[in-house]
Amino acid sequence: MSRVLISLSVLFLTLSAVFGVLNTSKTRDLRDAAQRSDTARAEAEQVRLAKEKEIQAREGKLAEAMARGTETESRAASAEADLIRSHSEKAELQAQLQSQQEQIAELQKRLDEGAPQELMPDSLPMPGAGDLQAELEETRKQLDNAEREKQLLSEKIRTIQDRTTVTEGQRTRRAATGNPNLRGTVLAVNQAYNFVVLNLGGRQGIEANTDMLVLRSGALIGKIRVSSVEPATAIADIITHSLARGVQVQPGDVVIYAGSNP
Repeated sequence: MSRVLISLSVLFLTLSAVFGVLNTSKTRDLRDAAQRSDTARAEAEQVRLAKEKEIQAREGKLAEAMARGTETESRAASAEADLIRSHSEKAELQAQLQSQQEQIAELQKRLDEGAPQELMPDSLPMPGAGDLQAELEETRKQLDNAEREKQLLSEKIRTIQDRTTVTEGQRTRRAATGNPNLRGTVLAVNQAYNFVVLNLGGRQGIEANTDMLVLRSGALIGKIRVSSVEPATAIADIITHSLARGVQVQPGDVVIYAGSNP
């Protein structure tokens, strides 16, 4: 009987040792798995934070570019207003100059008509000759004043013409550089023919042959080129070599102005 009890005790002790070893191994495996999971989670969190910082940096640069575009638009609008005002002033001054020239012609005519009377000898005085002489002198003064005013008007017109030329040059340069504030989204994509439809059109200032960058989540994925423009929409060809392998433009992708292609 005692021998059976001893055998059972040894068996139970052996089984306990085996289960202890198994539990220890399993616990170690679970601990290692948990540690690997924590490490992977920490690495994923670091990648996420780095990606967020990268997106924030790109959004910041994009916001700065849009702010510069808004400032450019404001300066352009001010230049347009100056140009309109210059044209108006020029037209008004030209009208004044025309009126002055007509007045000069009238005064010159009066002088020409009065000149023969001045040349008559003093021995043959005529009634009212003194009044005529005074009138001629006054006419000469008016003519001189009119000539001086005409000169001033001509100088003002030249000044305005120079200012208008500068403003028109600025507007031409602005037209050549396009509108850097253009920003829209892709409405539809035709993968078979490699073109997209944009929610930008002529009303927003987009033009044919305009290059635009395609962004997704703030990251650049490719480039498109506008081929035709309607008032509210535009069609752009996808520049396939600008896309990474396996990447496709999708509806909802953001597009921003990249420049004009001659």
